[in-house]
Amino acid sequence: MVMVEQVGCAYCARWDAEVAPIWPKTPEGQAAPLRRIDLHATLPEDVHLAGPVIFTPTFILTRDGAEVGRIEGYAGDDLFWWMVGSLFTAHGVLPAP
Repeated sequence: MVMVEQVGCAYCARWDAEVAPIWPKTPEGQAAPLRRIDLHATLPEDVHLAGPVIFTPTFILTRDGAEVGRIEGYAGDDLFWWMVGSLFTAHGVLPAP
């Protein structure tokens, strides 16, 4: 899971406080370890996005370096976990609950 963020992003900071500490301990975090990329940095050569990132944070699920889906923004942990579950299930990362 790629997280695109930028300095001064209040929603990124909120995600860092609410989700980041537990992400690596969850099945989702173990299936898709977090990789952070700054919005203004050059995209790493091994990451291929379907389109530009406009909002931060943006969470991009990749398979073999290619984007398969994304979540734009962060509106709280309940909605985030629901969206992650839907995204992961749709792309076969985790089985449906």
